[in-house]
Amino acid sequence: MLAKPSPLRAVRRHSVAGAIGLAMLGAGVPATATDDSQPDLTRFYRQKVVWKKCEGGTVSGDLQCGKVTVPLDYARPAAGTLDLAVARYRASGHKRGSLLLNFGGPGGPGVSELAHSGDDFMALTDGYDVVSFDPRGVGRSSPVSCGDSPYAGAEVTAGTDETLRDPNAVLRQLKRAAEECAKHSGPVMPHMGTINVSRDMDVIRQALRDDKLNFLGFSYGSRLGAVYAAQFPDKVGRMALDGVDTLTESLAEQGVAGAAGQQTALDDFIDWCVKDIACPFGQDARVAREEVVRLVRSMDEDPVPTAFSGEFTGQDLVGALSQALYSRDMWPSLERALASLVEDGDTSGVEAFATGGLAAAGARQGRQEDSPSADGGLVDQENVPLDNLPAALMAVNCADDPDRPTARQITGNLGRLRAAYEAASPVFGPFRLTQVLLCYGRPKGTDFIRDEVKDVDGPKMLLVGTRGDPATPYRWAVQTAKRLGPSAVLLDNKGEGHTGYMSSKCVRGKVDDFLLYGTLPPSGSSCGSENGAGASP
Repeated sequence: MLAKPSPLRAVRRHSVAGAIGLAMLGAGVPATATDDSQPDLTRFYRQKVVWKKCEGGTVSGDLQCGKVTVPLDYARPAAGTLDLAVARYRASGHKRGSLLLNFGGPGGPGVSELAHSGDDFMALTDGYDVVSFDPRGVGRSSPVSCGDSPYAGAEVTAGTDETLRDPNAVLRQLKRAAEECAKHSGPVMPHMGTINVSRDMDVIRQALRDDKLNFLGFSYGSRLGAVYAAQFPDKVGRMALDGVDTLTESLAEQGVAGAAGQQTALDDFIDWCVKDIACPFGQDARVAREEVVRLVRSMDEDPVPTAFSGEFTGQDLVGALSQALYSRDMWPSLERALASLVEDGDTSGVEAFATGGLAAAGARQGRQEDSPSADGGLVDQENVPLDNLPAALMAVNCADDPDRPTARQITGNLGRLRAAYEAASPVFGPFRLTQVLLCYGRPKGTDFIRDEVKDVDGPKMLLVGTRGDPATPYRWAVQTAKRLGPSAVLLDNKGEGHTGYMSSKCVRGKVDDFLLYGTLPPSGSSCGSENGAGASP
């Protein structure tokens, strides 16, 4: 999965938007040492979360914060540890355990997201402590970074005419980008990836004193949930996956699908925008689409100065659009941000989308953005690198994908690849191609997900696929449900937008009924397109 913000934040906020050769023991490794050949993880599984109030004016008084310590390297647990930031809303009714949330990404922080969107999950506190966490390398859990730029790999421009004339320049840029990411991220970078995050979740499960993991994962979180179910099938409780990710398609295939989906979302936005006299691209949809392409190209040729004494390129703008187009609720804010850019050269609005809101926080002078830290205190947002979201996204995606194009494949096929991606989208194609190529120069990723996450022998899981999802196509939900086997129950959401829980009352009701009461709809059930207005078996 390439670039997907948290679907819940996308709905709510209006100002935002391997080791990698993975050093792990393999699926189904016991949690603690059973013989001399297995590392002893006992001390990690014996810990208990110490909860305290999350302080700060912007944080709900009901939110509690803590930390869970995990090994940096599960094959060598004595080599170092990481503290993962966790937060929870306590159960208000009869507690049946904890429910762990992952809001997507990869690269999306869970603690700040839970702080912002906790109201959306209060119904689930009837049966659970609702918990989320910042995965390793994300937010306040040893965040990775690629350097001074707020946009990871921003110097790589694989889609420009200049790089087509000199493809070797792309190789040099890609290698330099990988080196910068490794240098600025510290020891956590070689141990990123979904397999290690899944193992972290099992440590969190035990630290919460739960025998089974109850889990609600959105977008990328569906990949994480599926991997956990394959690694720890006997520890799966009630698991719901919304906005289902692919487990088999390569990053290159995902890139084309993502470009096409985002182009559809952009076309829909433009059709809406031109009906407003304030639309910065005029009132003719065809002309407006051409204006967007011209704006991206002109900013690639002549970047706009930013509030950070840097430059904001056309590809940076495309990255911002990628984050902003997942929810119609964000369209008014996107229209205003684009108007400020076009009319005044003000990048602050679009930068906020591109960095998940950190750019806006960093630009505020003399103000600290309060957010819970791993030790339950406060951390101002400046301690989280501006490029953490894209840097973590690339680190996880590359760690999860075993394919690595050779230098000859890149230099020989760059023109053909660019044509294929631009056919999918003249706006998003080059950007998505660059994201795929950014894995060059990094260690090869794991083949575990593609080869082993299938035919899961565990409890029933609820999968939600949305027909009009621009980020996780419905066909991925069908494919993943079939791959996971009889344990997967698929709910067909005949709606639009990324994921269904926030936009469909029907989807929300069926997910909540399953998580709270264990009631599953028949596989193949559907929810109607108008805010969950209809459902049929």
